[in-house]
Amino acid sequence: MGNVTGFLEIDRQDRKFRPASDRIRNYREFVIPHSDTALVDQASRCMDCGIPYCHTGCPVNNQIPDWNDLVYHDKWQIALANLHSTNNFPEFTGRICPAPCEASCTLNLTDEPVTIKSIECAIVDRGWKEEWITPQIATFKTNKKIAVIGSGPAGLACAQQLARVGHEVHVYEKHAKAGGLLRYGIPDFKMEKHHISRRIEQMEAEGVTFHYNSDVGVNLSVDEISKSHDAIAITIGAEKPRDLQIEGRDLSGVHFAMEFLPQQNRRVGGEPLENIEPILAGGKHVVVIGGGDTGSDCIGTSVRQGALSVTQLEIMPMPPEHEDKMMTWPDWPMKLRTSSSHEEGASRKFAVTTLRFEGKGGAMSHLVCAEVDENFKAVKGSEFNLRANLVLLAMGFVSPLPDGLLKSIGVKLDQRGNVDANVDDYKSSVNKVYSAGDCRRGQSLVVWAIREGRQVARAIDLDLMGETSLPR
Repeated sequence: MGNVTGFLEIDRQDRKFRPASDRIRNYREFVIPHSDTALVDQASRCMDCGIPYCHTGCPVNNQIPDWNDLVYHDKWQIALANLHSTNNFPEFTGRICPAPCEASCTLNLTDEPVTIKSIECAIVDRGWKEEWITPQIATFKTNKKIAVIGSGPAGLACAQQLARVGHEVHVYEKHAKAGGLLRYGIPDFKMEKHHISRRIEQMEAEGVTFHYNSDVGVNLSVDEISKSHDAIAITIGAEKPRDLQIEGRDLSGVHFAMEFLPQQNRRVGGEPLENIEPILAGGKHVVVIGGGDTGSDCIGTSVRQGALSVTQLEIMPMPPEHEDKMMTWPDWPMKLRTSSSHEEGASRKFAVTTLRFEGKGGAMSHLVCAEVDENFKAVKGSEFNLRANLVLLAMGFVSPLPDGLLKSIGVKLDQRGNVDANVDDYKSSVNKVYSAGDCRRGQSLVVWAIREGRQVARAIDLDLMGETSLPR
């Protein structure tokens, strides 16, 4: 490493946020980037630790010490090439990944990990600013035609890799724009959508053809796709939400998170919302059921829409503020995490279950809740009412949607309802049909989707050509 004592001399300083009072007035990103000098300092903290556990903490196996050293030596363009060698879209992960690499950093043993995520984001942002990122057009064509169904991070990574080795790639997306949950699930204040649009332009220049409003298995025949393509990659994500079937579920004002969040993203993006019941938090008492990232996104969006109050319920007990490093490191620890949205104005209740929804005239007015014991059973006598005009169910996703494509194409599903395919060749039970991302592995991180998209592209290229230059 360029500065072997950097971690001893320089403290960890991560990116800061604009004040909550300012950022809740709009849907723009609010992270304040580091200066180049500060980034060089932070990169110099990467120590010569012998075994870089950050490599295994990162699902795409980013070569983190390498590009930290390159940033320290002011070799930004080489650092960008190194970063892109393992990750097609570092501007996505540099904004919305929870950074398991930082949890695996050796310096996390003292709660001072290298600011890996911030440096990654800075490298790729500088790459776009300096116009170092350009289309990588294949020098020859294979005359093989491949369909990628779904344009989330797995589908985009798969399509880009295949196009770059000369295949004719067609991406079929049921929505009006590409990006999947990146565009319609992640709020703009966490990642503005011009980052996605810029990559789509790059991919189109590389030869990828996008077909929008094309819901294969619904308004587009599976047989037609199968006959006209040499291989099919299913990357449709896991969109079936976990429901809460209790008394009062049919009351007006109870919605899935993914009914609520996409509406606001479409408003910000200027997409029409015709024939859709508007779901808005303005002037309402909002309760978010579910303590994960989707719940946090609902909180930030509700605050920006002008909610009177926002409460988040989590059935799990409150995790510890600090993990036991000797028990967890270098694995991802279970500990209390407070997001920027929580800081904007939300109360959290742990170890709580919802017994029923109650209302008047068919509309929500309050929840009846109770504390739970270690077996997640309601504790007798602990019931309480919680005022709510809008309830958002953010309890995760259980599987891809079973109807439409999956039913029509006839692939075998596993016990959880995901497409049954292994990580060796990503083949489904149907000839020339592959699957990757959340629809195969279950609900997961964007970085895992990118990994699987890259790997399924390699598997397809190897099967079609008998050899491949794509990395695994």
